[in-house]
Amino acid sequence: MLDQILDFNKKFVENKEYEQYIASKFPNKEVVVVTCMDTRLVELLPKALDIRNGDVKMIKTAGAVIAHPFGSVMRSILVSIYELGAKEVLVIGHHECGMGNTNPTRMKESMVARGIKEENLEILGFSGLDLDKWLTGFTNVYDSVNHSVSIIKNHPLVPKEVEIHGLVIDPHTGKLEVVHRDEKTAE
Repeated sequence: MLDQILDFNKKFVENKEYEQYIASKFPNKEVVVVTCMDTRLVELLPKALDIRNGDVKMIKTAGAVIAHPFGSVMRSILVSIYELGAKEVLVIGHHECGMGNTNPTRMKESMVARGIKEENLEILGFSGLDLDKWLTGFTNVYDSVNHSVSIIKNHPLVPKEVEIHGLVIDPHTGKLEVVHRDEKTAE
């Protein structure tokens, strides 16, 4: 697959097909979107939100989950706000997410079957990481989106004027449901 990608990329650059995508690093719509890495959302989500290259900062993570208030997703949100001018954050989960009901026992068994040593899994437990909790998904997408919204809203480094919204998208139709609308929007 890498060779196919590189062959395509060579022609893409030679034909200057990139020119239609030239944009500033600053998001035109001053929005950062935290969403899932699901393959169904790659083109659907931007179309459903009417966003184009250069419009938003897009952060993709499994399940649109912010797992830790001081992890890389939250750092990316803070960079988007303080360095790149984002004034709103949209957390967008989706129905039928692969993180829904993720089974840590099954995942660890799969790791071992693919050559990861069981002692590696045990070492992580001794390091203070609760591997089962870390690998566990969610059972309700609405609760998951609200949890991620709460982490951002209550973060000590997020300015109060930044609007934080939570949504769920249907991966088949692109229909959006608002789970949490920041009160500042209504004011």
